[in-house]
Amino acid sequence: MSAPRGPELGRQTDRRPPFKYSTLTRVWFSDTDAQGVVYYGRYMPYFDHARTEYHRHLGALGMHDVPGAEFVMRASSVEYHAPARFDDLLECFVRISGLGRTSVTYESVAVRLPDDALMVTATQTIVLVDLETRRPVPVPAEAREPVRAFEGTDLVE
Repeated sequence: MSAPRGPELGRQTDRRPPFKYSTLTRVWFSDTDAQGVVYYGRYMPYFDHARTEYHRHLGALGMHDVPGAEFVMRASSVEYHAPARFDDLLECFVRISGLGRTSVTYESVAVRLPDDALMVTATQTIVLVDLETRRPVPVPAEAREPVRAFEGTDLVE
């Protein structure tokens, strides 16, 4: 695993179990559509940011640096609960809810602060694939250990 690079832009939290990690993001004008609300596709970069900081927190940015293999998106499911608007402050919670033999499943939630209004929920599954064959390969033990230690009994394997 590689060491964390640069300052961490998220934090460990117990505000919304079973989530143990969150990041903050501000809705910029460029994130909004003609109706003045966050364009639905902008939540994916918010959640990507949260996932990256989650792995930085675990000291495991290298989970994505498996020699000869890479993680690819297998499935993404998003549900929109309420519209966020320009200048809203969002807290994006993220966790790894499942570790399969070749896959990792993330859950994410975005809430507006300070009222904790639920904006969006998402589940995404990535699969580790061999770069040559494009076939799934096992997630190495050294990538699993930091996740197990952090998520504890909330992790499904």
